[in-house]
Amino acid sequence: MHIQKITLHCLSEGNMDNRPHLLLSPCPYLELHLNTFLEKFQNHFYIVWLSEFIKNSKELGEKIVAILSFSQETYINKKILDLLPNLKVISVFGAGVDHLDLTLIQSYGVKICNLPGIVTNPTADMAMALLLASARNIVSEVQQVKNSEPTNSVITEPVEVTGSVMGILGMGTIGLAVAKRARGFDMTILYHNRKRRPLEEEQEVGATFCPYLLDMLAKVDFLVVCVDLNSSSTKMIAEQEFRAMKPSATIVNIARGLVIDQDAMVTALSEGWIRAAALDVTYPEPLPRDHPLLHLNNVIITPHSGTDIKETFQKMLDISFANTLAGVEDRPFPHPIKV
Repeated sequence: MHIQKITLHCLSEGNMDNRPHLLLSPCPYLELHLNTFLEKFQNHFYIVWLSEFIKNSKELGEKIVAILSFSQETYINKKILDLLPNLKVISVFGAGVDHLDLTLIQSYGVKICNLPGIVTNPTADMAMALLLASARNIVSEVQQVKNSEPTNSVITEPVEVTGSVMGILGMGTIGLAVAKRARGFDMTILYHNRKRRPLEEEQEVGATFCPYLLDMLAKVDFLVVCVDLNSSSTKMIAEQEFRAMKPSATIVNIARGLVIDQDAMVTALSEGWIRAAALDVTYPEPLPRDHPLLHLNNVIITPHSGTDIKETFQKMLDISFANTLAGVEDRPFPHPIKV
């Protein structure tokens, strides 16, 4: 069912004004799970779609008390906030909050909450899935079988995973989860982080801290990018970093597309500075159909689907609903964001 049809349905039902108004913007991830989402939220919230709000902001603006926000949405700015005088909470449907201006939002007295922890395991699983698929050329092998004839599209040789060297950029909860999985492949694990992890955590996953990023990059067979996106990490992997890597190295990105300079990555992949890339995130999302990354045979791209699992979505939905309701009712929620 398309969002446009459900929008009309939501706005035509009676007796909705008594419910807290929730502002929502359509996005591909939401559309995949729209019916499940509506079943959860509509009994408690009157859903105002962004397109309808823009058309009728004077009437709806004072009624909206909550926003459910997805990653990559950038419409929440000063202009929007000025139109929402009674907004209480922005509930982020995910862990990342890099798409929000936290200082600006909190200057309006609006609380922000997110979903840390829930996405850790599925995102770490996705990192390993991408790594293995790239290392063994799984995508091109499947295409060859389906085409029932040999293909010359593969331009990279399969590489060994077991016993190789993994570098993790950003050793937070997801980075640690990736390291635990890498141990099962007897990988040597290096990591670069703003702060060194406690010794017991390093010992638990067998990881070695590298204070200098370029030094780590020169040693790794697989670089897994897990770092949060902020002003310091934007385009953190650029030409200098790609040139420091082995020609046989593969980069895996499960963080945010803007952590990598994509123009530099296209050059690195085209000219053989690195072997391959496996990406669950890009910038923008989705990429324009003529983007060079979509036409390189040594690149795997998935549509930011690291958490797109039924069980994970249900957990995210339940906690997001509880967070949003708590914010509207001025109750504490478990995961407030503080600047």
